Amino acid sequence: MSLTQLRDRGASAPMPRVTADVLLQKKRAGQPITALTAYDFPTARLVDEAGIDLVLVGDSVGMAVLGYENTLPVTMEEMLHHTRAVSRGVRRALLVADMPYGSYQASVEDGIRNAVRFVKEAGAQAVKIEGGRKHVDLIARLADAEVLVVGHIGLTPQSVHRMGGYRVQGKTAEAMDALCADAQALEAAGAIAIVLEGIPRELATVITARSGVPTIGIGAGPDCDGQILVFHDLFNLTFSAPAKFSRRYADGAEFFSRAIAQYRDDVAGRSFPSDAESYHLPREVQLPREVQTESDAEEPHLCKA
Repeated sequence: MSLTQLRDRGASAPMPRVTADVLLQKKRAGQPITALTAYDFPTARLVDEAGIDLVLVGDSVGMAVLGYENTLPVTMEEMLHHTRAVSRGVRRALLVADMPYGSYQASVEDGIRNAVRFVKEAGAQAVKIEGGRKHVDLIARLADAEVLVVGHIGLTPQSVHRMGGYRVQGKTAEAMDALCADAQALEAAGAIAIVLEGIPRELATVITARSGVPTIGIGAGPDCDGQILVFHDLFNLTFSAPAKFSRRYADGAEFFSRAIAQYRDDVAGRSFPSDAESYHLPREVQLPREVQTESDAEEPHLCKA
């Protein structure tokens, strides 16, 4: 294992924590809200220290980190594990955890019990629930239980089979009316924000203008109150073609691949580790004679029984 010590945060005073009220004030002031996913401690540190407002431990961890085909296999225990890791790295941002598929669909009681686990056991400040009007009872009950909820409508990945794939939603008059009604119902039930995913820009603009709570867009155009992307999409770490709405900010795959190849070559060529990267005996300590002059009859060793 590496003996490198974790980088401390310095002695400066911590920045004020982002809360649901902070997000609401940003909406009212016309200040864009920034959001990103994170699934582990180092990524959470980087995202939080960059000043991102909202960090989501998304069930997209299933595809981005765990190698699943979609988000459906992700379990509560996996989500709790990753949320705990992220919570150790976040000091400023509002930390939101995704409720995975199967954790709230069976009953309101299941949803409450599992949502409370995210807050109590994993350090989340809010949970995110996919779906509109059909979950308003759960959201209202969670609000009564002091659990903050972020809604999520439009392209909802947990509904991939019903939607027939990852397709843009809200493209007909009927579908637009339904999504507007979903947004209104989520707000009325007590959601603190609503993620709008994979819907036309024009529809997202209408929902945002009508909504009294912040909207966070992903594939919903620039007129939402904020934007969120998957961390791995920013850095080309998905091993797949990027979605239309995703902008690549750096090529992490190329960066890591070159570094790994260089490490492989250095080890194979015996240039790593060097003498400067090795530990040495103190000057006053000498090697035993049998180590200094190896014998064919006896294998050298430092310690004798």
